Amino acid sequence: MPIIDSQIHAYERNHPGRPWLNVPNWPAEVNGDQMVAAMDEVGVDGAVFISPFTMYGYDASYALEVYRKHPGRFCLIKPVDPADPAVGETIADWAAQDGTVGVRVMLDRVDVTDAGMARVCQAATKNNMPLNLLAWGRLDLAHKIAADHPDTVIIIDHLGLLQPHSPPAPKEPWADLPSVEKLAQLKNVRIKISGACTLSREPFPYNDIWDPLARIFDAYGLERCMWGTDWTRTAAILTYREGVEPFRLTDRLSQSDKAMLMGGALTKIYNWSPKRA
Repeated sequence: MPIIDSQIHAYERNHPGRPWLNVPNWPAEVNGDQMVAAMDEVGVDGAVFISPFTMYGYDASYALEVYRKHPGRFCLIKPVDPADPAVGETIADWAAQDGTVGVRVMLDRVDVTDAGMARVCQAATKNNMPLNLLAWGRLDLAHKIAADHPDTVIIIDHLGLLQPHSPPAPKEPWADLPSVEKLAQLKNVRIKISGACTLSREPFPYNDIWDPLARIFDAYGLERCMWGTDWTRTAAILTYREGVEPFRLTDRLSQSDKAMLMGGALTKIYNWSPKRA
């Protein structure tokens, strides 16, 4: 079974030809070639490339450029704007591109209305595009969206839990876990176990994450869970290897459980598998 990272962000150095909208505390550049090298170093076969909203907003042109160079290693997701009346056409156009597997809405950064989310969900469903939600701090809204649109596959990013961009972890990083478990009752909801290591209050290999993660695995079933690093957003906290090894080496999961969590579920949810050259 291939190892597939459910969320990475690659980007080129800030330059006038494709200027960043914001400058986060990320490395100055982690381009597509560098991301593939980091994956190769730790044996990750493929990744879901989320076009980074922080730098590029709704422009996914760099993600498409990287895909054309590394078509077997990445599939693509782009952010979309539910306030845009033409968002349905945007999603249809995106779905027609090679390598695309989903769209994303940043619930913490955009104006969300019932009508806008209806446009997004209808177009996502029509075009067989799972809808990824950055829902930390807005889990009640995510629950309403998923309940209102049961035919849309909804994927909750980053465990649905607010994660730090630099150390230390929050004092109560798992405080919203009951709301995350409640979302599992909706059968159209899937969840990314991405960025989990940033919630640890212990050093590598972050052993204190496993008891709360076990609650999520029990609520959703591993067939609805997808491991991921959320690197490079997490780069100020850990290396790419440190985001991979705790899951690959843990004795809290069987080999078959690891295979499902670290790639098996993703191949079914996104209908995509990597192909090394």
